[in-house]
Amino acid sequence: MLRVTDLMPPDTPDHEIVEHAAREQRVVLTQDLDFSAIVALSGASSPSVIQLRLSSARVEDVNSALERTLATIADDLCAGAIASIEDDRVRIRRLPMQ
Repeated sequence: MLRVTDLMPPDTPDHEIVEHAAREQRVVLTQDLDFSAIVALSGASSPSVIQLRLSSARVEDVNSALERTLATIADDLCAGAIASIEDDRVRIRRLPMQ
């Protein structure tokens, strides 16, 4: 896993981060709703986005949620999807969005 700031300046616009993730075949992991909107509106089938909608942003809670769900959503992410992980459910929307 890489942080955006490992690859580019912290003020890089969101659309450039999405473009980079698509080129590098990476998944964007975020709490920011903008990334899902950019990908959905683009009509593209990548990159996949994991949108965290958890009640706690503590590292332990985020890691626990990811450990609990990644195995079940991996195929969707490989195919191109937006996954919303909430405290008590996971929603998957396949890309491209219609």
